Amino acid sequence: MAAKKTAKKRKSEIEDSAQKKVKVSHRSHSQEKGLVLVLGQGDVGQLGLGEDVLERKKPALVTLPEAIVQAVAGGMHTVCLSDTGTIYTFGCNDEGALGRDTSEEGSEMVPGKVELAEKVVQVSAGDSHTAALTEDGTVFIWGCFRDNNGIIGLIEPMKKCSLPVKVHLDSPVVKIASGNDHLVMLTVTGTLYTSGCGEQGQLGRVPECFTNRGGRKGLMRLLEPQMVKPRGKVQFTDVFCGAYFTFAISKDSYIYGFGLSNYHQLGTSGTNTCFVPVKLTAFKNSTTTWVGFSGGQHHTVCLDSEGHVYSLGRAEYGRLGLGESVTEKKEPTSVTGITRASMVACGASVSYAVTKEGSVYAWGMGTNLQLGTGDEEDAWSPVEMVGKQLENRVVISVSSGGQHTVLLVKEKQES
Repeated sequence: MAAKKTAKKRKSEIEDSAQKKVKVSHRSHSQEKGLVLVLGQGDVGQLGLGEDVLERKKPALVTLPEAIVQAVAGGMHTVCLSDTGTIYTFGCNDEGALGRDTSEEGSEMVPGKVELAEKVVQVSAGDSHTAALTEDGTVFIWGCFRDNNGIIGLIEPMKKCSLPVKVHLDSPVVKIASGNDHLVMLTVTGTLYTSGCGEQGQLGRVPECFTNRGGRKGLMRLLEPQMVKPRGKVQFTDVFCGAYFTFAISKDSYIYGFGLSNYHQLGTSGTNTCFVPVKLTAFKNSTTTWVGFSGGQHHTVCLDSEGHVYSLGRAEYGRLGLGESVTEKKEPTSVTGITRASMVACGASVSYAVTKEGSVYAWGMGTNLQLGTGDEEDAWSPVEMVGKQLENRVVISVSSGGQHTVLLVKEKQES
């Protein structure tokens, strides 16, 4: 009898271990707990401050039920990830980007929970979509992708998803990044999968003749995540998105880019759109290791391992932070006035850098009050953000959308 029992036990042990999934990790997964501050325009509830507060000139505190480890701004919505792996969203839900029911009047204007059984370790947000990465490397997505003619769908052509749906991939994903209307997924094996709009080359895998709604192959060519295949054998270790373009770092520290470069925002010498990954020579400097990229509509801000900040692309409204007389830049150009930066971020026409000491600097277009200066003047050079809610607090991260900006902060004594 005893022998039979052990055989049974072994079988169940084997089954158990097969069911135990790998926990994914990546340096981009945030662990530090904080509070969420918002500023800018919020006429569709993206500030999360209720129906009466539609703009904030200075950072304001959002009331959330638990500590937050990641806060990201989509085009017109905000996504917050708690330390328990729960997601809260607020803002425009016209196309399902909040991933929850907002039929109750005003419910989109305040944080609400997204029902997802799995523990989430990372979130990303675009104009009308949101993505979530779970601890076992599964991606869930909701909302929809759009192109210049309107909705193209999310998982199925022309259909939006107002609740989370699972993305089917063969490998576990370790990082997700969203552009305005595209999603990039980095797998545990170092490959990239993309889905969404491909009109500006941002998917890196769709030839120009098929970018308009997938051409004769139809929309599934765009919506079904497929592998990006760079020339040669390349393993990627990190990925970042601009509004209409994508940057990826390879294992041997080369920078690849694809998508829109009409103002040289990819660091290409020309202004042609890149429909396949290009090894970007503008970033090959023997002394510089690149660790962070963020892109707005037509510009890029990047960070090296020494904490120096650089910008390139379109110069209007001061988004490059290089002073007033500057014209567009084809290659990364040093932004002065910020030392020891730990992260960079871009909104459409604004830029940010957070320092290791916990200060946040902003520059670019002032129209939407996203700079925290209290007025609508453009800032042509970095300006340190101050405000009552920033007193005695350090900034952990910053994220910026179409008209609003989100900060994650913590009390000074905790740091």
